[in-house]
Amino acid sequence: MTTWQGWEHFATTPPRTPPQPGDTPRSTEERLAYHSAFVTVRTPAINTLATQVRTLMLLGRHQQNTARPSLIVTGPAAAGKTTALLEVGRTCHLAHTRKHPAPPGRTHQQIPVAYLLVPPGATAKTLATEFARYLGIPVTNRMTQTQITEAVCHTYTQAGVRLVLIDEIHRLNPRTTTGAEAADLLKDLTERIKATFVYTGIDVTSTPLFAGVRGAQLAGRASLITCGPLPARHGQTRPFTDLITDMETALDLNRHPPGTLPRHATYLHQRTAGRIGSLARLIRQAAITAICDGTERITKKTLDAIQLDHLAEEASRPRTRRPATPA
Repeated sequence: MTTWQGWEHFATTPPRTPPQPGDTPRSTEERLAYHSAFVTVRTPAINTLATQVRTLMLLGRHQQNTARPSLIVTGPAAAGKTTALLEVGRTCHLAHTRKHPAPPGRTHQQIPVAYLLVPPGATAKTLATEFARYLGIPVTNRMTQTQITEAVCHTYTQAGVRLVLIDEIHRLNPRTTTGAEAADLLKDLTERIKATFVYTGIDVTSTPLFAGVRGAQLAGRASLITCGPLPARHGQTRPFTDLITDMETALDLNRHPPGTLPRHATYLHQRTAGRIGSLARLIRQAAITAICDGTERITKKTLDAIQLDHLAEEASRPRTRRPATPA
């Protein structure tokens, strides 16, 4: 998805949908493929991010002289940050193309959204090259970073890019010379490209990204959304149980009794530490197991047998109490 063609395919491909009453039953292979990709359940993080992005795009639409306000989505791994980013980007892409359809004879009129990953050990030139690669801007080894940046700013403006999504922002380290230059490039691009920038990274506030003068500049321009684990209870609501219910409703299993998974909400929260990514993997893998072994239902025994990601397994492991020190 870090090229325009790949992003457009992602944004315009209809998402998979749960089985509906009266639908022709899917084959085993179709159901395995469905649970492998699965649906994107609307989470509080997605709703919050969508509202913030829409507001900031309107706020910065006619801003000319300084960088437009930006947004940073932070949180631990497997908290659903990238999923939220992609879902909001897809919504923005579809809304723009509906409002501004391509003229006859052209496949598209403008390119509203750009999605990029910060490369490991990013320098200003490699980061500028990623921006160029997304739109297929020709780059040669002999081109300087300034030349690439000029081509990027011109092409992005001509293409009408309105939203720039940058993932893995925690890879930037402004305390190093190359990292500082890359951070300066981003600041330059936010001032020269007429788009709203949204960054996503792991625990960004605890990284060098917010340190020093450059960090102060970023913190002064960017709003922060924390995308953390879902709590078991929030006031009178149970957001984690609601998420489990939505995921269970989307299952395509022949003998799974509705309400089974929500009854195990406490267990599932303990297994996944409330992380959306870990929960989605656990339920998807359990569904695939249920299809393969013919049981066609998810039980606690099925869930117990699944080995989750190391982060979730460590979080759910019982803590052993240290023996008291003899006096």
